[in-house]
Amino acid sequence: MNYNHQITDMHLDVLKEIGNIGAAHAATSLSQLLGRKIDMLVPKVNLVSFDEMFDLAGGAEKIVAGIYLRIQGDLSGSMFFVLPIDSANQFIRRLIGDENFDFHSVPISEIGISAMQELGNILSGSYLSALSDFTGLKIHPTVPALSVDMVGAIVSFGLIEVSHYSDEVIVIDTRINEEGEDGSSSVDGHFFLLPDPESYLTIFRSLGVL
Repeated sequence: MNYNHQITDMHLDVLKEIGNIGAAHAATSLSQLLGRKIDMLVPKVNLVSFDEMFDLAGGAEKIVAGIYLRIQGDLSGSMFFVLPIDSANQFIRRLIGDENFDFHSVPISEIGISAMQELGNILSGSYLSALSDFTGLKIHPTVPALSVDMVGAIVSFGLIEVSHYSDEVIVIDTRINEEGEDGSSSVDGHFFLLPDPESYLTIFRSLGVL
């Protein structure tokens, strides 16, 4: 049975609304960390094929900074947050106050790695917290792991399990707008949400939109 056939536009609209609530919480946390105004929104949530997912991230061979975590509790699955390297560098430099930080430089500094993991913690935690509030389900993310690699390599682990029953993934577009003394800038990243099969049903049953 392909569980994704049960996902309708209404389901995606609900996930988008939850995403925007989570983004607002994340923006507040990031604003406090960076000491400047941060706005976040979720402009779009789509159900796409694996190939389309790679295209959205710039291609399977595109080098990105990716955060990976498992979802545990009443739901189970995998979640990835992927940012272009230049965008990740920009955020981490401001977060740690080191203009020389670069994910391309090996070895990557431990403080930079910790800062990127914290960014992933804030973003994924805010989204999952909003999902938990809406559904009444207990949802716990694992500690995020950071990888700087090709998109295909980063998400391959999560796809191994999903590919047994589906060839599609939920993509949650995320736009981060930052305002500072030198003007404003925006960064587009992507959440790839890969619930385990029974969790699709659990999510939408809890939302009353099954």
